[in-house]
Amino acid sequence: MKIDSHQHFWLYNEQEYGWISDDMEKIRKDILPEHLEPILMSHGYDGTIIVQARQKIEETYWILELAEKNAFIKGIVGWVELCSPNVDEQLKVITANPLLKGIRHVLQDEEDSFMLHDSFLHGIGCLEKYNLTYDLLISYKQLPAAIQLVEKFPNQKFVVDHIAKPDIKSATLHGWKENIERLAMNPNVYCKLSGMVTEADWLHCKQKDFEPFLDVVITAFGIDRVMIGSDWPVCTVSKSYSNVMNIVETYISSFSELDQQKILGTNCKVFYQIDEK
Repeated sequence: MKIDSHQHFWLYNEQEYGWISDDMEKIRKDILPEHLEPILMSHGYDGTIIVQARQKIEETYWILELAEKNAFIKGIVGWVELCSPNVDEQLKVITANPLLKGIRHVLQDEEDSFMLHDSFLHGIGCLEKYNLTYDLLISYKQLPAAIQLVEKFPNQKFVVDHIAKPDIKSATLHGWKENIERLAMNPNVYCKLSGMVTEADWLHCKQKDFEPFLDVVITAFGIDRVMIGSDWPVCTVSKSYSNVMNIVETYISSFSELDQQKILGTNCKVFYQIDEK
């Protein structure tokens, strides 16, 4: 089973998706399963993980409904109010649906101190009880705080989205490299090989621009803790779905068949506990 570990759906309106800037105009529209499925299947992928795109519990229930109706959606990463004193009750209700695999909060829009605040830590501490993963959406400047966070929860499964958004456009490894290596020392942390094109020169990036960053991540996390992801449709502001997936697929083309299978699906399946159907 080949699985794309990171995609989004939405019913677009400007108020709810203010992060979609003017230079992302091509994704200012409804993005739904019927738009994705033929693209996914034509590139040889069997399924996908849908990740939250706005911080409302209503969206979590909506994407769960989409997953129930579309077999190619193998699980979702939703949002709940982790800082709420009632977070445990929220999780108890929403985890009645087994398609909820994990939770994400948009930490990249928060101060570093947010992820180390007692209320947020309490919320993270509730996830293991419900067998939920946590997606770390951070910029490379937030890696030191993220390291402190994951070290507090050695039994909680985390995955770093978009290799922590390094400055690929400027080819800057310094700072990001050292911290991603420190983060990877925690065996409960995985990493998505996703979202790289939007950190590069959108219109002019080439395969060689990504390889030094992939070298660092693969060396740090190893073959068993990395997974491919497209970040579709956001990635299309730079490149097509096929071109984005080909970045990682080309990079790993010399790996053993088993190692390629792990990166292209098995690791995602294990991390999110996906039943093969």
